[in-house]
Amino acid sequence: MLFHLEFTVEYSAQMSQQDLFKVWAEEADAALGAKEAGVVVDLWKAVAQRKVFAIVKVESFDMLDQISFDLPIMKLMGQHVDIKVTPIRPYESFAKDVSERLS
Repeated sequence: MLFHLEFTVEYSAQMSQQDLFKVWAEEADAALGAKEAGVVVDLWKAVAQRKVFAIVKVESFDMLDQISFDLPIMKLMGQHVDIKVTPIRPYESFAKDVSERLS
């Protein structure tokens, strides 16, 4: 199963930008490790925004939910992180369906 994730990260006045960067550095290490392991297909950071986009490949909805709870950024400041999740499918599969419907 493939999912597009959009993370929006906010932080409160009680957290300095330096503290945010420390959390984000820990999260980056975990995210790049997950990419190396094949769970994360790819990652992008929006320019000049506190947004990260990821395509992830997991076996189930439960697995995605469990992973999201275990992310360093969620453990350390989850109340300031919004995750939008969109299930996606390979375009080739969609194109095949469309072609078959025309037959």
